[in-house]
Amino acid sequence: MKKVNVLGVNFDNLTTNQFKSVFQARLAKHESTFIVTGNPEIVMAAQENPEYLKILQEQADYITPDGIGIIKASQWLKQPLQERVTGYDLFTWFMRLAAKKQLRVYLIGARLSVIREVQAKLAREYRGIQLVGAEDGYFKDDLDLVARRIKKTKPDLVFAALGFPRQDQLIARLRQLETPAVMMGVGGSFDVFSGTVKRAPEIFQHFRVEWLYRLLTNPTRLGRMLVLPKFVVRVKQARKKS
Repeated sequence: MKKVNVLGVNFDNLTTNQFKSVFQARLAKHESTFIVTGNPEIVMAAQENPEYLKILQEQADYITPDGIGIIKASQWLKQPLQERVTGYDLFTWFMRLAAKKQLRVYLIGARLSVIREVQAKLAREYRGIQLVGAEDGYFKDDLDLVARRIKKTKPDLVFAALGFPRQDQLIARLRQLETPAVMMGVGGSFDVFSGTVKRAPEIFQHFRVEWLYRLLTNPTRLGRMLVLPKFVVRVKQARKKS
């Protein structure tokens, strides 16, 4: 499978439908699978954190290009990725699949009020899902203990909305335990799924500027957005060296 390297992070060059086919096959075989939905912020965090970079390089099974910045970077590096594959779209697809196939799902992350809203929505709209665990992200337990607790529930799917790198650190531990589930970090997806936070309108999605909508509706994100110019500079430096 072809990989596209963006500043040391290897993205899988697959379309959304190709990713779905791969994940369905691994689900059917109960293969332990660690999915990262990568964006420029994650790549830059890995640049500053060697341990996090090692998780992405050595333990993640698949890294999807979630973010137009990654697509643009791959084009600048003359290794164009086929398309953007967002974590939220994958998450909602997994929920529909889980309801259809009556899969066992474990959710961890976000605020208590948010996780309760997610549970309520699943009960209303995704009745086939077997929800074997749902907890907020403000636990104080050691990640190893949490991972063992999750594994005991025998989930088919695990979604962690803890932000990076924490969500990936938890899934890495589950992967090391050979948990026979498909596991993915989903960032703020629980907030959007529950209706607590609105997803960008279609016009913003069409022009691939959801980041602008998030900034306009939540100016406190400005500090996080400042990483994007640094990402562009690093990519262009890498292009010159290649």
